[in-house]
Amino acid sequence: MPSSTPRLNPAKLLRSKWTAATPRNKEKHFMVTAVIAPEQPELPIELVTLEAVLTRRAFTLPWRELQDSSRWLQGWR
Repeated sequence: MPSSTPRLNPAKLLRSKWTAATPRNKEKHFMVTAVIAPEQPELPIELVTLEAVLTRRAFTLPWRELQDSSRWLQGWR
């Protein structure tokens, strides 16, 4: 059965574009500006930094949260 959850590769998230499903403070479109490497190189990537295109406000979140289609849509819509 096909899943509606996008399959994401954390190593390929840099510069990817995202749309907030419920925009706040006129911040709707975001871009991944950093993929944060773990302190120990053998550990998997866990965090990314998203930046709002309009306000340039940046915040860090676990990259797996981008798979929640109730919060994030892949691409700019």
